[in-house]
Amino acid sequence: MKEIILLKYGEIALKGLNKNSFENIMIKNIKYRLKKVGKFKCSKAQSTIYIEPETENIDLEDAVEALKKIFGIASICRVCVCEKNFDDICEKSIEYLQDVLPYKRTFKVTAKRADKAFPMKSPEICNQLGGLLLEKFPNLTVDVKNPEVTITVEVRDTNAYVHAENIKGAGGLPVGSSGNALLLLSGGIDSPVAGYMMAKRGIHISAIHYVSPPYTSERARLKVEQLCDKMTDYCGNIAFFCVPFTEIQEAIKNNCPEEYFTIIMRRLMMEIAQRIAKKDDCLALITGESVGQVASQTLSAISCTDAVCRIPVFRPLIGMDKTEIVEISRKIDTFDISTLPYEDCCTVFTPKHPKIRPSLEEVEKAQESFDFEPFIEKAVEETEMKIFYI
Repeated sequence: MKEIILLKYGEIALKGLNKNSFENIMIKNIKYRLKKVGKFKCSKAQSTIYIEPETENIDLEDAVEALKKIFGIASICRVCVCEKNFDDICEKSIEYLQDVLPYKRTFKVTAKRADKAFPMKSPEICNQLGGLLLEKFPNLTVDVKNPEVTITVEVRDTNAYVHAENIKGAGGLPVGSSGNALLLLSGGIDSPVAGYMMAKRGIHISAIHYVSPPYTSERARLKVEQLCDKMTDYCGNIAFFCVPFTEIQEAIKNNCPEEYFTIIMRRLMMEIAQRIAKKDDCLALITGESVGQVASQTLSAISCTDAVCRIPVFRPLIGMDKTEIVEISRKIDTFDISTLPYEDCCTVFTPKHPKIRPSLEEVEKAQESFDFEPFIEKAVEETEMKIFYI
């Protein structure tokens, strides 16, 4: 019996004349991800992507696990391939569902007849196949409102397909379909979630991190690299930029009013990030900021930070509370890494009483008391880059 995987997508179907380019990007992503599992043939028809194993020893469960993390896919179905005649559909359905139906109490049958030339209409398929399954599996009763299992028959252009499970996909848009952006990756809980959420909108993510040895340890850097590696499960390959930030932070401490340390540091981070973004063809920055979470994330502070930005800054967590953010971090398996006890550079020289509602004029005056440009240029020049692969 032949078994393949059908992938359905939702939002891509609405893309009109651009639909083909989104499909092609998603197929490219799928082929790349499935290389680790085995050799597959990928094709598309009727807003569906067909994933067909080319060798017999491939574990489709491994393929499904990989596919569940690919953005753009709305649902995943492992299906039995049948000839387009009702007798073959019935025969193979009984055999294919033998491991499922004996352990269920209620079921229903649905049918999707994409090929209107098929002689039986959808209600006919449902009634007759449902009756046959009731005969073969006496433990079952029909429940059309809340069944334990739904058997679906899809009659398409070349074959019919039967499946009993519809697995939810990652949704969103294929990574790479919406351009490139640079994520400010701190090592905390929030920024990996922000990267995940923008990748779900089709953005290909690069990441930038700031280190301040000896104030921050090598373990802190390795923690962020672990996060970057974990994020590739959803975000694809990630270019990681590590910026030496010690001299800049010491210059802030020695030359600026203490209450403005954090906001000036954020402004300088943004300035460096923009220059790295330009080199990496990134059109925007991404941060994990949420309004009011810390002193540097009040509206006044965010406004002062944005004043130095010449490209858009995306803040997908801006209206979320910590509980919602933690829930997503657990889902994408970054929470445990993010909570490892290694501090990042944002905690270095933290003022005792940071300015919560700074004005832009005050911040600019405090920052202009010292020329940071040579330090910025040096930090950009000494930035190290490595790539994390899926």
